[in-house]
Amino acid sequence: MAGKKNENVTMNPVRRFIVTRRINRNWQLYLMLVPVIAFFAIFCYGPMYGILLAFKKYQVLKGIIGSPWANPWYKHFLEFFNSPYFQRVLTNTVVVSLESLLFGFPLPILLALMINEVHNTKYKKFVQNVTYAPHFLSTLVLVGMIRAFVNSDYGIINIAIRKLGGEGYNWLQKASLFRPIYIGSGIWQNIGWDSIIYIAALAGIDPQLHEAAMMDGATRMQRIWHINIPGILPTMVILLILNSGHIMNVGFEKVFLMQNDLNMSTSDVISTYSYRIGIDSAKYELATAIGLFNSVVNCALLLIVNGFSRKLSETSLW
Repeated sequence: MAGKKNENVTMNPVRRFIVTRRINRNWQLYLMLVPVIAFFAIFCYGPMYGILLAFKKYQVLKGIIGSPWANPWYKHFLEFFNSPYFQRVLTNTVVVSLESLLFGFPLPILLALMINEVHNTKYKKFVQNVTYAPHFLSTLVLVGMIRAFVNSDYGIINIAIRKLGGEGYNWLQKASLFRPIYIGSGIWQNIGWDSIIYIAALAGIDPQLHEAAMMDGATRMQRIWHINIPGILPTMVILLILNSGHIMNVGFEKVFLMQNDLNMSTSDVISTYSYRIGIDSAKYELATAIGLFNSVVNCALLLIVNGFSRKLSETSLW
């Protein structure tokens, strides 16, 4: 044991020299990390002391640090759990996230597989450009387009319905239609962009595998099923794990812009409820507790799904 300790002690200066020489050789690359580290330190980790509000009885004049602690410390969490809106916002958040994942996750994979089978370069670029373009629309523009399409007076959808003998109405005022519109517009906006990583993964598959399969008489569908899909399976698993860590995060801006009093029963999610509590009602402690609860659940889901993936396959985040 003494020999091993001495060996480790003598190796430390050598390792230190190697690390120092590596840093001196690539100092420009390490220098480029400084703005990134500063950004995350200032805007991400620095404000995290604000989570103390979830356990405080906030007083503006005393600030976050000087405000007294809540008694009991879980008072604001208990207030949220006992709120008459808790079940509604939690259900809406989970349902919208799971439906978005259920319908939005496989479609980019399908699009990537279809684009990969196209051999006409010009047509492939045209399809890629058309499907990528909606991703660059701002949320405000996207919701404006949705409102214009479903407007009861001049919306193109209602015009078509009237031409067919039906009766037009404002779709966003129907609570039952909020989720299909939200999820469908999200898929349309992001399907092309989300398919890029799968197209890149497909490009990394060895062409010799397809050549050997063709020589054995495999059809195109058999090659897709037995070569392409297994080839991108690790990428699919990693993205699924990452998406599972956002199940409790439904984008605030889009929901808030599409929300109205008539569809509130299905559109009210945790982020919009937290906004109303924190900004409109000035209950900063409760809003912070809601956000902390949301983050803890997301982190727990990420750890659980990653653990299952590590046990069931060789692919995981760590």
